[in-house]
Amino acid sequence: MSDLTTDAVRRTRTTLADGREFFYYDDSEPYLSGGSTRRLDDPRPLPDRFAPLVAEDGTEQPVTGPQMRYDVLTGEWIPMATHRMNRTFLPGPDTNPLAPAQPGAAYTDGEIPDTDYDVVVFENRFPSLLRVPGADEASGYVDGTDLWPVRPAVGRCEVICFSPEPDASLSTVTPQRMRTIVEAWADRTQALSQIDGVQQVYCFENRGAEIGVTLQHPHGQIYAYPMVTPRTEQMLRQAVAHRQHTGRNLLRDVLDAELASGRRIVAESEHWVAYVPAAARWPVEVHVAPRRDVPDLPATTDAERTDFAELYLHLLQRLDRFFVAENGDPMPLPYISGWHQAPVRTGRKDLRLHLQLFSIRRAPGKLKYLAGSESGMGAWISDTSPEQIADRLNEVTL
Repeated sequence: MSDLTTDAVRRTRTTLADGREFFYYDDSEPYLSGGSTRRLDDPRPLPDRFAPLVAEDGTEQPVTGPQMRYDVLTGEWIPMATHRMNRTFLPGPDTNPLAPAQPGAAYTDGEIPDTDYDVVVFENRFPSLLRVPGADEASGYVDGTDLWPVRPAVGRCEVICFSPEPDASLSTVTPQRMRTIVEAWADRTQALSQIDGVQQVYCFENRGAEIGVTLQHPHGQIYAYPMVTPRTEQMLRQAVAHRQHTGRNLLRDVLDAELASGRRIVAESEHWVAYVPAAARWPVEVHVAPRRDVPDLPATTDAERTDFAELYLHLLQRLDRFFVAENGDPMPLPYISGWHQAPVRTGRKDLRLHLQLFSIRRAPGKLKYLAGSESGMGAWISDTSPEQIADRLNEVTL
């Protein structure tokens, strides 16, 4: 069922065999114009994901969702997603669940019904955040002790596949396809923000085995959290204090200061600026911010989305040449890249959209491990300087 069409993208919604939502985002013909439709049925014999489970004694037990517990020492909510221990891990080449179905082959347990696609988004089969229909969503306490509140982790987790090619990467897609991905990020942010209880939406990509990626197919994830995340809470506290002290937006002032300095700028376009932050903590770290003040991706314009697609692809391609092997070959960068968006209901005037990309690789064959100071105390020690990161990126040419 097509329920969104723009000049650039057509979205078509369906459901998978177990009831999860699935969306095609098409930018190619004949699908963009509606001349043809992707396969919408899922023939897998999957049970409804919310159907009661049969226990060993033969009795039916209702499905329960993940819970999250409050850490009174830090003020953070910690989701407990024990069912994810059984999720897919490093599947073989013939069992890629994110690849399109093989033409003429018997249907396997893949998530994509059609034999091809442009971009797809679907609910994660092994989510760490999930609302179970009809389940009791009342809060409680661990062991009856009010020090440890507990409540359902009722958000939502989605997967976004950037390409049907298993050996591709986000850096190798076309500008048109990157623009479609941006459209999907914005569209899903808008939709997920409307879900009752969702407080924040995070679109992100984990790339590379060093990061812990278990499915190498080019993909990312979209989380709709039932709380404001700790990182955002920290930024919001700083931003509120800055506004109270100066009357200005902190992230606006950061961008203006980076532009005024120019020392750490690594890319600019009409609508976007990419820079290494003055207090970068990772061995490679880049922020990409819009020139215009906007809280989230849905607030960006068509021109801003198109402009970002081209700048970001060039940046990714340069980052893949940041490190060079002994034989002179470039080393694809393992990274985490994600959009910092203002929460759905708070901090809309204080937080400002920006993308953060960082890598744990500090040298060819060497990773930055979070040891005692970082992991135990949260006290960061950088192995390089922001200026060195910016200088190296500005040396890299395509």
